[in-house]
Amino acid sequence: MNLLAPSILSADFTRLGDAIRALDESPAEYVHVDVMDGMFVPNISFGFPVMKSIRPLTKKTFDVHLMVQDGDRYIDAAAEAGADLICLHIEAVRHPQRALSYIHSIGKKAALALCPHTPISELTWLLDDLDMVLLMTVNPGYGGQSYIPAMTQKIKDMRAMIDASGKAIDLEIDGGVKTSNLQMCLDAGANVIVAGSAVFEGNIIENVRAFKEIMDR
Repeated sequence: MNLLAPSILSADFTRLGDAIRALDESPAEYVHVDVMDGMFVPNISFGFPVMKSIRPLTKKTFDVHLMVQDGDRYIDAAAEAGADLICLHIEAVRHPQRALSYIHSIGKKAALALCPHTPISELTWLLDDLDMVLLMTVNPGYGGQSYIPAMTQKIKDMRAMIDASGKAIDLEIDGGVKTSNLQMCLDAGANVIVAGSAVFEGNIIENVRAFKEIMDR
């Protein structure tokens, strides 16, 4: 199943509540929440109090992407703020299998993210513990970047690894995805699509519908 996860990093923060309400009325399945610490990535977004404040505005799945150093330290905080799915960066967690097991133990779905430079072989021994893999298709830290073309083959390779494992693991991609390159990404094997500026610039509901029209063909 193809799922859309609009990233609120690209929303107008002066009207964040309105943006969440618009997503709630739209056919998007997830709300993608990027938490940045200014250490693992060169930017700071927002913290768990903001996330907690918007959680009551929608029943959509909160797909929480922790772009933070030692992300396993913040699993409980993310869960308490309303996360349904918690994604850690493999580059920023010392003991990923233990962290994934802990996420499951508190009743949440678990994912690992890979930066563009990180090979998918890092995940071969962790597939049993994953509900989702997130491949960054830009270098993390800023919204509005252009999709890195070399990531298309990485998506294909990751999809092949997942299929060979026989596991029901979603493959999410994040960075530079627009309606103009969406079909290419779907054809490569991604089934959860993060979109930021392409959703939040203009009419949110209409932009989501444009994505879903392609995704649901």
